[in-house]
Amino acid sequence: MSDGCTGEFITGQATREPEDKKSFEHIPNVGFRLYEGEKGQVYFRLFSYARYLNQRDLDSSYVDAFGNTHTVKQRQDMQLQKFFAPFTGWFLTPKFRYYLYVWSSNSSQGDPAQVVGAGNLSYTFNRYVTVGAGITSLPSVRSTEGQFPYWLGVDDRLIADEFFRGSYTTGVWLKGEIATKFKYMAMFANNLSTLGVSAAQLDNKFDTQSYMLQWLPTTGEFGLYGTFGDYDYHEKVAIRAAAHYTHSLEEKQSQPGTEGIENTQVRLTDGSVIFTPDLFGKGTTVNEVNYQMVSLDAGIKYRGMALEAEYYRRWLSDFVGVNTSGIADISDNGYQLQGSAMLIPKALQFYVSGSQIFGRYGDSSEMRVGENWYFMKERGLRLNAEFMHVNKSPVGYTAYPYPVGGNGNVLHVNLEMNF
Repeated sequence: MSDGCTGEFITGQATREPEDKKSFEHIPNVGFRLYEGEKGQVYFRLFSYARYLNQRDLDSSYVDAFGNTHTVKQRQDMQLQKFFAPFTGWFLTPKFRYYLYVWSSNSSQGDPAQVVGAGNLSYTFNRYVTVGAGITSLPSVRSTEGQFPYWLGVDDRLIADEFFRGSYTTGVWLKGEIATKFKYMAMFANNLSTLGVSAAQLDNKFDTQSYMLQWLPTTGEFGLYGTFGDYDYHEKVAIRAAAHYTHSLEEKQSQPGTEGIENTQVRLTDGSVIFTPDLFGKGTTVNEVNYQMVSLDAGIKYRGMALEAEYYRRWLSDFVGVNTSGIADISDNGYQLQGSAMLIPKALQFYVSGSQIFGRYGDSSEMRVGENWYFMKERGLRLNAEFMHVNKSPVGYTAYPYPVGGNGNVLHVNLEMNF
């Protein structure tokens, strides 16, 4: 979901018309069709990857913006990192669809929500309106629109994307087309991240909203599920531009664990969780904060090459809690930039990416170089290697290649299966 369940498959499903009792066929990027008949359809797929991670070149500690020193865990290990098994299809009518899955993050063994069973139900009225309910990703940034796991890296976002984005939560949504080449999604939800958070921890305000508007001015598409990179090898220039806005009143009690399976904490730019007692001074505790975030993205693809960028800005205000009247509103901004090329069509891809975050409590940045080898010349199997240099990461958890405060070099190698 990282976004993991990262379950961003949820918003990127393919729709097939009913046929007469077909079964046991593999459809690339959709899965194995277990059954299809007059009453319904069942597809099954698996996503998993093995990761070697080396963080030994990171600094062993960091100092936050308040002068506190923290130890950094320098990992070197091998993990079967994720296991994701969704069932999808329709029942009684192709307009009524389901998406149900089991998902596990093995690097988070013993942590809350290490194993998740979740999903959503939806009904498509026409190409303009689909209504859904259940768990899906807030459309707060491009990487939560439904592309997972079709990113340049294997199940890891750049730090700016990870820092600013919303996550997976329970709610209702509308999506579809406004007009040809214009798509939208609007979601109304419980909070920014529901994984590891019980219903008893939520407030009763239902005050999280997220909106996305996407424009595809040239070809009317941007590759399979709107993927990053041009594996599809566009013969005509494909362009996209999109805007996202998210608002939520976040409470201390409704936050996932700091090592949660799909961790999205409200942090300051030095990595501090804003709800930490005494963070802004002795006797001060934030119990509620007003979160607003805007992101703008654009990209272009042509003949295996892609250049993609996104800008983020976040506002934190209206702090509620003990002795919070003296806390000034906080605004942070950042960006990410990714360039990639298919050196051998359908087989070998090279990419360079970077991001920066700027804020009152510190700045951070990173650079990455990586490759994807599709050794069967299909998306279903790839070997990915990525070298990263990070400067003061404000994000991190066990399923992410950086720890909070990470400063230095990180290497990871991933073998991914996705059918």
